[in-house]
Amino acid sequence: MKVRLCSSNRNKLRELSALLPEWKLEQLEANSYPPETRESYYENARGKALYGRSVGPDDAWMLGEDSGLEVDALGGAPGIRSARYAPEGEEAVARLLDELRGVEHRDARYVCELVLIGPDGREFRGTGVLRGRIAEEPRGSEGFGYDPVFVPEGEERTVAQLGDEWKSRSSHRARAARALLDAL
Repeated sequence: MKVRLCSSNRNKLRELSALLPEWKLEQLEANSYPPETRESYYENARGKALYGRSVGPDDAWMLGEDSGLEVDALGGAPGIRSARYAPEGEEAVARLLDELRGVEHRDARYVCELVLIGPDGREFRGTGVLRGRIAEEPRGSEGFGYDPVFVPEGEERTVAQLGDEWKSRSSHRARAARALLDAL
């Protein structure tokens, strides 16, 4: 199946390509993508897929993805604005840890929404959630984004310490990919 990921995030392309190995997954070539201004992960992911449908190859399926980190002590923030919470990388993690300084209950969840729209307009959806907590300090070197501070339920290590192989089986994105495949 020929699929275009409607995102410029190479890390997401790498992860989704590993999660969906039977698909020919490539990034959609586009000068820009619509802003993520909607009120849910689903609406943002669907907006990206619809954008891809309007500018991409007629014979390709379009895959939109939106994901984020929701921290209970921050009222669900950064949430759907996770990518814009702070500039990419360590600055976002540093801001998160700063805002949680002195907070004992650090429950959090990763959420991922995938929306696939076919050449004929058919739409399929997959949602994945990974529950856990935020660590006191960054640990590990694999993954990206908030992975160095996210400790999944039942684990003592962060996603960045657990590594890419664990992430490919258990992450919010892996769960969303399985749900999407089930929907198909």
